[in-house]
Amino acid sequence: MATDVQRVGVIDVGSNSTRLLVADVEDGRVTPVERRSTVTRLGRGVDLSGQLAAEAIKATCAAIDPYVATLQEMGAEKVDAIATSAVRDATNGSAFVAELRERFALSARVLDGDEEARMTYVGATSEHVPEVPTLVIDIGGGSTELIVGVGRGAEWHVSLQAGVGRHTERHLVHDPPTPVELEALAADLRGLIDAARSQAPAAEAGIAVAGTPTSLAAIEMELVPYDPQKIHGHVLELPSIQRMLSRLAGTPLARRREIPGLHADRAPTIVAGVVTLVEAMRAFDLERITVSEHDILYGAAIALSEST
Repeated sequence: MATDVQRVGVIDVGSNSTRLLVADVEDGRVTPVERRSTVTRLGRGVDLSGQLAAEAIKATCAAIDPYVATLQEMGAEKVDAIATSAVRDATNGSAFVAELRERFALSARVLDGDEEARMTYVGATSEHVPEVPTLVIDIGGGSTELIVGVGRGAEWHVSLQAGVGRHTERHLVHDPPTPVELEALAADLRGLIDAARSQAPAAEAGIAVAGTPTSLAAIEMELVPYDPQKIHGHVLELPSIQRMLSRLAGTPLARRREIPGLHADRAPTIVAGVVTLVEAMRAFDLERITVSEHDILYGAAIALSEST
């Protein structure tokens, strides 16, 4: 039986970016009304210090402030705020959640890796339900979710302690990174992914969500300004990804920020993201991957519309 259209709002407090989705949801179909993203790097330094930095908290709250106003202006009937790896890992994560509640009346939920993976799969497959076993890759700032599923259910998933911010801080010191740094980065990621892959079913197709694949699609198309409708459904071939990796890794940060299609705020961490994508595709023997704009925000919006 058909359900009424519900306008919902989701704020995703990620390790690298803080994002907003206002959408109308009906029968599990998500129609975006407003979508925003701000690179706030909340997870900066968490891998080393174990804490969210005061400057990162300030930047994240500065991004959330207008988001809350937008939710009110657009008449969101239900609102959810979700936090992932950085808040999950930080010793002061609960204090940050309390600050969001006091300042913005937001009851943020800290997702565990399992719930993050499940919501990502629901979002990524909300438009086209996979008919063959499909790998969904979500490369975040502090964690990477790998999910294999067919139909509406995920058969297998893992949340890896691997993210663009975390692994940039761990391995990439020089500008541009040295070959030794890049190999150490790849070896670290390969070890994490291969260990997880040994327990995973085979995948015949792949979907990639979040800033790394969308940035690569925009770079490949030299897309300025960014157009999510052109990005969504774009297919990236592994040889093309590897060529873009060589270009990005060999370019100093100041020039990398100027590459058409790459948002300047993503330039510092894009190399680690692309290496993660390459290693994941190799581990699952995928030669191509479909880029999706439908990610955990969509999964959270669907879950919110179904909640009582």
